[in-house]
Amino acid sequence: MKGAACLAALLLATAVAHAGRPCEDKRPTLPQVAQGLALAQATARRLDDSGAHVLLLARAGQDLSAYRLRWSHLGFVYKDTSQQPAVWRVMHKLNACGTDQAALFRQGLGEFFLDHPHRYEAAFVALKPGLQQALLPILADNTLAARLHEPRYSMVAYAFGTTYQQSNQWALETLAAAAAPGITSRRSAQDWLKAQGYQPTDLQLSALTRLGGRLTQANVAFDDHPTARRMTRHIDTVSADSMFDWLARTGYSTPPQLVRP
Repeated sequence: MKGAACLAALLLATAVAHAGRPCEDKRPTLPQVAQGLALAQATARRLDDSGAHVLLLARAGQDLSAYRLRWSHLGFVYKDTSQQPAVWRVMHKLNACGTDQAALFRQGLGEFFLDHPHRYEAAFVALKPGLQQALLPILADNTLAARLHEPRYSMVAYAFGTTYQQSNQWALETLAAAAAPGITSRRSAQDWLKAQGYQPTDLQLSALTRLGGRLTQANVAFDDHPTARRMTRHIDTVSADSMFDWLARTGYSTPPQLVRP
C-alpha cells in the first residue's frame, strides 16, 4: 500500500476480495441483494441514532458457531462529512480471493452487506469519544490508515505475531495506535494490547484440521504461531467477538448492539 493511488486502484477489485466468508465467485441473487440493502438501511438508522461518529461494525460472513463465535469480520464505520449529506463509510481489510495477500478498502454500508453473509445480522460498538476523535483523521487518510497494514494475510494469523495480519487484527492494531499515540509499529501495538488485557480467541484445532487448511487454502498459515501452543491445538487469533468483549470490559466502547433488517 502506498497512499491514495494504490488504495483507489484496489477499490476497483472488490469483486475478488473477501473476509469473514468462504471464497466464492457467485453473484448475489435478487433476494440476497434486497436483504443486504435492508440490513444496510437498518444499520444506518441505528448508527445515526447512536450519536457516534466512529464505531466498529461486525458482520456474520460465515458460520463460526463451532468455535463459539458469532461474528466473522469487522471494520471501522465512520461518518464521512466530506459529502453532503454526510454518509457512513466502512474502512476494513479484505483478502484477495485464492491468495495470501490482502488490502484495505473503503466501502458504503450497502457494499459491506452484499458479500454473501451467513446471517443477515450485524453488531456495532460505539467507541469512547476521545478514541473516535483520534481515529477520524486516520480513517479519512489512506496513508495513515495503512501505517500498520501488513499485506501478507492468514485467516488465523497469530494475534501477537507480525509475519501475517488478518482483517480483525489490522483493525485492532490500528485502534491501539489511535489510543496510544506513541505506538509506531505492529509490535508496539501488540505490546500495548497485552498490557491493556486484550485476550485473543483460542481456536482449538486438531493437527488434521491444521494440515488440511494449510494444504488447500493459500490464505491459511500456522507457522507464525508459537510451537508449544500450536502442538497442543491452541491457535490464538483475533476475532470480532474477542474485540467486542475487550472493548466493553475496558470501557473503550459501549456494549455491542445487535442489528436486524
